[in-house]
Amino acid sequence: MSKAIPEPVTRLIEAFSQLPGVGPKTASRLTYYLLRAPDDTSLRLADALRDLKANTRFCSVCFNITVSDPCPICADANRDQAMIAVVEEPLDVLALERTNAFKGVYHVLHGAISPVNGIGPEDLRIRELVKRVDRGGIHEIIIATNPGLEGDATAMYIRRELTGRTVRLTRLARGLPVGSDIEYADSGTLSGALLGRSELG
Repeated sequence: MSKAIPEPVTRLIEAFSQLPGVGPKTASRLTYYLLRAPDDTSLRLADALRDLKANTRFCSVCFNITVSDPCPICADANRDQAMIAVVEEPLDVLALERTNAFKGVYHVLHGAISPVNGIGPEDLRIRELVKRVDRGGIHEIIIATNPGLEGDATAMYIRRELTGRTVRLTRLARGLPVGSDIEYADSGTLSGALLGRSELG
């Protein structure tokens, strides 16, 4: 970067640029906004980032992001612990929760199988899902991966891993547009997809 830009400014622009969806121009705008903003705005952001890293963890049961372990959903006795929705990301949990249509629990994979991006099954929380099923008490696994090549490949891999186990495997109905992400779907579409789920076969 230009020597006209002080090094702390350059460092923050580069840090913002590493975030998904943030290009160099947006990174620069965010940095210069924080320079002009009152000091407490920047300090609140710094505190929130520190708190995020210090006080959040993955739930040891479902691998969603949580402050307490197990997470509030896994610890809720009113949830159907025998029904697990398998999702790619924590944001998908939020999307499904907004529907108020799902009363089971979750399993967060933290991605989808994508050979192009170097992500294989061993990089996801699939082994942990199989262990949950093997411990017993699970009646249905709803595969709620995103529609598209990567989500479909992940769903098929999970189906193969769970073959021979007495658990019902279903997939969200295809009311979801192919290539879209669950986190962006509206509540009505997601509710319909949950209600219209089909056997995975």
